[in-house]
Parts: sequence; structure tokens; C-alpha cells
Amino acid sequence: MTASREAPVTLRSSRWFAPKDLFGFLHRTALRSEGFSDIALSGRPVIGIANSHSELVSCNLHFDALAAAVKRGVQAAGGLALEFPTISLSEMLTKPTTMLYRNLMSMDVEEMIRSSPLDAVVLVGGCDKTVPAQLMGAASAGVPAIALTGGPMQPGSFRGRRIGAGTDIWRCTDDLRAGRMSPGEYAELEAATRPGVGHCSEMGTASTMATLTEALGMSLPGSAAVPATDARRGALAEETGRRAVEIAQEGLRPADILTLEALENAVTALAAIAGSTNAVLHLIALAGRLGVDLPLDRFDRIAARTPVLTNIQPAGEYLFEDLQRAGGVTALLGELAPLLHLEALTVTGRTVGENIAGAEVWDRDVLRPLDAPLQPVGGLAVLRGSLAPDGAVIKASAATEGLLAHRGPALVFDGIDDLLDRIDDPDLPVVADTVLVLRGAGPKGAPGMPEWGMLPIPRKLLAQGVTDMVRISDARMSGTGYGTVVLHTAPESAVGGPLGAVNDGDEILLDVSARRLDLCVAPQEVSRRLAQRPLPDRPYRRGYGSIYLDHVLQADAGADFDVLRHRPGEAETEPRGLLEGWISGW
Repeated sequence: MTASREAPVTLRSSRWFAPKDLFGFLHRTALRSEGFSDIALSGRPVIGIANSHSELVSCNLHFDALAAAVKRGVQAAGGLALEFPTISLSEMLTKPTTMLYRNLMSMDVEEMIRSSPLDAVVLVGGCDKTVPAQLMGAASAGVPAIALTGGPMQPGSFRGRRIGAGTDIWRCTDDLRAGRMSPGEYAELEAATRPGVGHCSEMGTASTMATLTEALGMSLPGSAAVPATDARRGALAEETGRRAVEIAQEGLRPADILTLEALENAVTALAAIAGSTNAVLHLIALAGRLGVDLPLDRFDRIAARTPVLTNIQPAGEYLFEDLQRAGGVTALLGELAPLLHLEALTVTGRTVGENIAGAEVWDRDVLRPLDAPLQPVGGLAVLRGSLAPDGAVIKASAATEGLLAHRGPALVFDGIDDLLDRIDDPDLPVVADTVLVLRGAGPKGAPGMPEWGMLPIPRKLLAQGVTDMVRISDARMSGTGYGTVVLHTAPESAVGGPLGAVNDGDEILLDVSARRLDLCVAPQEVSRRLAQRPLPDRPYRRGYGSIYLDHVLQADAGADFDVLRHRPGEAETEPRGLLEGWISGW
């Protein structure tokens, strides 16, 4: 891989290892104790490998092998690779939700990079929140960085057909609740669902973020969709290590790549893949780390002119590995070229346009052309109105067309426990036209904004053949989820948002074409109800949870911490003190 080079930069690590004083002595002996020689320490670029491997995270379980391949690449390019662990977040096991800890992981990544003698860093991530947390942390740290995502898992096989790890499971779970699947069949499905390492195989949040990382220009072209167990992923890891040495020597920083144009390219790709609504939060948070204005309405504008091109679950039929077979994200970006900022710089040192030149599509059923898309407009829409004055998001591509314009009576659930206690009650006052409302599930209210937004269809309606209903919440939804589900309603009910004023039986209007979400109640009555509604008790009074509640922003600001966002006029900070060699000459 080639890249245009400017004059060599002064290596950041030289501040630790070059001084011929006591502190240089101490820093060098710290690595000598690990068995490194004079040659290893002689002015080589030091490349950190931020490894989110964890036995608690099956998506990331293969990362030690990837890190070893990165080290081979770093060594081949003349660098010194130093691996370090970070927090790792499991969508399956972390409670109450990984989103509660995304910002904490980003802080871990940022401070490890900033405080360590690194000239560049390779971000090895896969599971949903690990990738955005790494990008956010690296963007804030300002040290050259390149991402390596872990790849999708092998599809499962259930009764002769391929299955994913999310979308198919939600459908089968509804079949179980409705009596169309037996407990024995469901147990057989459980054994077949996740056959190995790697992230979810649909266009869930992990696949979405891998795609967007490549679209942003932060990972190597063609790397996003290579399966986790494919030998080509090891080769990509090695090439990523080689490129990390080059960006260290070039001084190519995340802020040089993650411009407004790059972020708009990512939003275009998000719309074209009908990707996870979680990515809206992550891209807004990433933009906030860089001081780039990326409002919700820009997502809506870009999605409105971008067709859905990928025929991948939950909006389509195939799985993420099929996109690799069809040409990968490089081919996707090639199809989207007329809608992209082709001059945007990428981590390769080349532009997007240069990276995708000559890209070909090998399967037109998986990846459609721009003039014959899977769906004519993008996969998401941003709604506003009296129920969501600061915005809400719907994945229109995975919704039921007949429900995209709907007016119906509300049935309100106050928190997840209330929902689980009542949703399958045979006497639940619900019909197919009812609008299910869940509140108390936002950034502060849950807390952590869990993926509770795809409220289950009540059992009594499943038995009647109802497969979708309008559902509204201040929560998130799994990227593998589907249905007419309105999410991220802001401001959330826990801070006094109008969702807290909804009563059972109130009429709610959803009109996606008009981008409206309204509570059909007089404004004066809404104000009266909110004034009488007490805000919830604080669920955390110490530790990280208390810090989270003090600093988390609302969904329209990406649910990042206010203290982590870029502050105009503030210079980047570097470690100071003993590293300055105050007693040089010893």
C-alpha cells in the first residue's frame, strides 16, 4: 500500500525513550525488562494495539490471533508493537446495557493512548459498542490511529436453512410465544444460533459499525465484511499493522480523516445498508468529540436521497458475509460514488475515490445498483413533533408500510418491569391499532438507554396473527430488530420530556412521510400533566453510575458525556512532568 509522504514527523515516543537522562533510563529499562533489545528501542515507531479481547465477549474472542498478526505487520514495517487491554463490552452479557459503559470504554481507550509512549494505535474491536468507543477515544486522544474490526461470525444452520444471530431469533421467539414453535424446537434453535466467534451475522449494530468504519476511512478498504474465521482477516490484520507504522511516520491523525465530509459519507452508507439506528447515536457522539456539527436533521436529509442497496437482514434476505462475497464495502461505496465526498482522505493516505476506483459487484441480488435499489429511499427517518420536540428515529426500511402513517390509542408501560409484567396478560386492553409506549428507558431513565425499544407484540395479538404494531419509546433497539418502532424519543421522559405526559387512550399520530410524531392532546394539558409528574429517583448515588447520570447528554447529542465533547479553542493535551527530562545531563 502506498501513501503520499511529507517530511518525517518527530516520533511521540521519543519523548519517553530518547533522552539520555534518568527518566529516559527508566523508560527504556521498563521495556528491557520485557526482553527488548537495543535494536527494538532504537527510534522505531511504537505502535499500540488496543485489544478488546475478552472471554466475556464471544464476538471478540479471536482477537489475540488478530493482535499477533498486527504485530507481524508492525515488525515487518520496522515498528515496535506493544499490546494493551481495554474494557470490552458484551451485548449478550453486560447488564443493564453496554450503552451505559460505551463512554467509559472510550475514556479507557483515550487515556491509555494519551498517557502511553505510542506513535500510532491499532484499534481491534468488533462487538457493538467496542468499535464506536474505540473511535471516540482515539479521536479525543489525537494520536494516529487505524481500526481493525473483527468480522461477522459464521451463520447458524437450523433445519436446513441459514440463520442469523438476531433477526431470525426474534421471529422464532414470536412463534414460540404464539404457540407456532414448540419448546423443543426452540431449544434446538438455541444450540444452532451462534456457531462460533465473530459479531452478529446480520446488518446489526456490529456489522453496521464495521461498514461505517470503512466508509469513514478509518479501516483498510475491503476489510469490514470478511468473516471472523476467514484467513483473509489475519492478512488484513497484518496489513493494518504495516499501515500503522506508516501513519505514525506521516503523522496522520484521526481529525485529518474524520471530517464533516467523512461523517456524511458514513451517514450515506448507513442509509444505503438500512443499518442500525444505534449508529445515529455513535456518529453524533463521534462528531461531538471532533467539534463537527452533525445534527439529526442531516441524517434525515441524507437518508431521504439515498436508496437502500444491500439486501441484508433485517431489511432484506441475506447476511453480512454475503456482502463480502458480492464485493464488500468497497463495492458498496463504488455504487454510492455519485452521493459521496470522493475527495475525503482515508487512513490509507489516499482518498475515498482512489480507494474505490475499479470496484466491482459480483452478486446483484445482494448489492443492488443505484438505479435499481432494494428500496427507493434510505433506511431511516427522523421524526419531530409534540411527542419528540428534539427528535426521534425510525428504521423505516424494517417497518410495515401500512403503519408508516398511523393514528391510534396509546397503551403506556412505565419501565421494563411494568412491560414484562403485563405484556402477555390475556386481559391486556390492546388491539392491533394500539400504539405501545414505553418510557423510562432513555439515557438517564433506564439508565443507559437499553435496547428495549422493540417492544414484544402482546401474546393475545400474536395468536390473532398480528405481526407488527407501532411502538414508541425513549430506548434503543438492536440493529437486528425490525418493525414499526420509533426510538430515541428526545427529550426522554426521565428529564421531563413529553413522553411522560402520555396516558392510556391518548391518540398518537405517526406520519413518517411528513416526519411527524405527535401526541394529540392540547399543549396546556401536556404541560399540566408534566408539572404533576414527579421525576424518577436517582438510581445511582456513587461510583461510575453517579458520574454517568451527572454528565450524560440526551439522544440527539449522541448520549455522550458533556465533559468529553470537543471544546472550541482548547488545545490538545499531552502528558507532562517527568517526561520533559527536567534533569537532563545526568
